Amino acid sequence: MSTQVTPVTQLGTVGVDEVAAAPAVPAAGGPRRSSGRKVASRWLLNAAALLVFVCSVFPVYWMVNLAFTPNAKIISRSPSFFPADFTVANFLTAWNREAAPGQTDFPHALGTTLTVTAGVLVVTLLFAFLASVAVARFHFRGRRGFIVSVLIVQMIPGEAMMFTIYGMIDDWQLMNTVLGLGIVYTASVIPFTIWTLRGFVAGVPADLEEAAMIDGCTKAQAFWKVTFPLLAPGLVSTGIFAFIQAWNEFTMALLLMSGYNLTLMPWLNAFQASSVGGGVNWGAVMAGSTMIALPVMIFFLIVQGRMTDGLVSGAVKG
Repeated sequence: MSTQVTPVTQLGTVGVDEVAAAPAVPAAGGPRRSSGRKVASRWLLNAAALLVFVCSVFPVYWMVNLAFTPNAKIISRSPSFFPADFTVANFLTAWNREAAPGQTDFPHALGTTLTVTAGVLVVTLLFAFLASVAVARFHFRGRRGFIVSVLIVQMIPGEAMMFTIYGMIDDWQLMNTVLGLGIVYTASVIPFTIWTLRGFVAGVPADLEEAAMIDGCTKAQAFWKVTFPLLAPGLVSTGIFAFIQAWNEFTMALLLMSGYNLTLMPWLNAFQASSVGGGVNWGAVMAGSTMIALPVMIFFLIVQGRMTDGLVSGAVKG
């Protein structure tokens, strides 16, 4: 008579639970195959991200490269990926030369653009912040219609209202003035800014203000000491959008400004169109483009750190 040996009889006094708790041996090739797929997909995603990064950065690099290259060597059948005969003469030409006879130079165009952009940034953040708080925190008659109208205004392209805007600014006698251009920029940026800030304000719980009021703060103190610091990332994000929109805008500035009051984008267009010695000075044009792009890059690098600090402090306080 044969006796079948079971795991219990082999282990003797060892319990059945301990045998059942023994780890199972994984099937050959299972986890290794899945981990291999994860590594392969990660490499593909990294390669795609690197390709997108190179395609995005290369035009900027090429602009800077040509800015330091003599104009005579820019138009060549064998372009160089590094500045050939490194020179800064292009920057001096772009800085000192007028865009065209009777028009402004780069320093004055830079001052006009900075003035318009700073004014648009401050006014937009102030009005959009108050409007977003009202829409997100209070319920009033016409609230839904106001939100819908903000979205509808965003869908209308600015070029479709060029003649209307031109007529209004001309009737107000604000043609070729910083104030007139600032009003147009502010009106075009505010709708998107209100919509964006509304999401940030709605994402901050009102219970935080109520808790601060229980601790002895007034409603205004609770808002400025608790809620407002948590909205810093939203203000910075919308501020970046307003700054870039006002700095890079071309169509309305070309329509409303002329002569000595040109902003940087129309100045660059006139600078490129003007002929010197029968051809376009592409080295100076690239140098001017580089100088126009530098303030935006510097502003973004400064504000990016502020935005990160705001996000971290908001997470701690929340």
